[in-house]
Amino acid sequence: MTTPLTLADWRVNEATAIEREQLLRHEIRTLGGLVTGYSGGVDSTYLCVIAHQELGDRARAAIAVSPSLPHREWTDAVRMAAQHGFPVDVLDTEEHLRAGYIENSGNRCYHCKDELFIHLRRFAESQSIPFIAFGAIMDDIGDHRPGAVAAREHGALAPLQNAGLNKREIRFLSRKLGIDAWSKPAMACLASRVQYGIPVTPELLSRIEEAENIIKDLGYADVRVRHHGAIARIELGGNELPTFFTNGHHAHCGNAIKALGWDFVTIDVLGYKSGSMNALLSRDEEA
Repeated sequence: MTTPLTLADWRVNEATAIEREQLLRHEIRTLGGLVTGYSGGVDSTYLCVIAHQELGDRARAAIAVSPSLPHREWTDAVRMAAQHGFPVDVLDTEEHLRAGYIENSGNRCYHCKDELFIHLRRFAESQSIPFIAFGAIMDDIGDHRPGAVAAREHGALAPLQNAGLNKREIRFLSRKLGIDAWSKPAMACLASRVQYGIPVTPELLSRIEEAENIIKDLGYADVRVRHHGAIARIELGGNELPTFFTNGHHAHCGNAIKALGWDFVTIDVLGYKSGSMNALLSRDEEA
């Protein structure tokens, strides 16, 4: 079972999308060399494919491996890179050792991205490549993105944003290029499941990953298990919720997740929403 994308998820003005891809290709060619932070998601996969097509060996894809990255995402990212012919360099990041990351305030993402860009820059210099980039897109503008501050501080480029590309256009163009990730659900690091103010530890992230795998093993695609202390809150794609109940999966998953150490397991009746934990931030924290 997967979450089928509706036409609204990838219907675009084709001429505009193709024109923006040409702008992207032109910018990448002018750089002469680029190291891209690669996660295996639709945006970074598309960017890495384009960079590899334009720059060949002067384009490198680097994936940050740490307790924040689900193992399924890591293996899927490696598979897709092999499928599309670009090599992946592994960077072992240690954001989980940073006090600012562990304390999990509203700017936790800054510490994670700062760690990533330090490693990307160091790797790029070792390869005599002048530029680093990440997969920010137009949809990210105006959202709560502390990591964008770290990107500016380290001079990380956002070629997809520079070309004016949004998620629907990237899905459309990825599908056109035969990139499997075109229909992949959005995925954020495991720390995004933890309520702000609750310390983030590798042990907690591992427990959350195990809980989500219980649900994913039944075929569900858009899955989040949010940690609110004694409560685990399940979010599923809106069109997956009815099946979850009619098949009795709610009882199976609820009992299995509770056995991992939560006192209560709840299901969010409003379904999955990207960045839903941000609703707990004050206006000052968002700013």
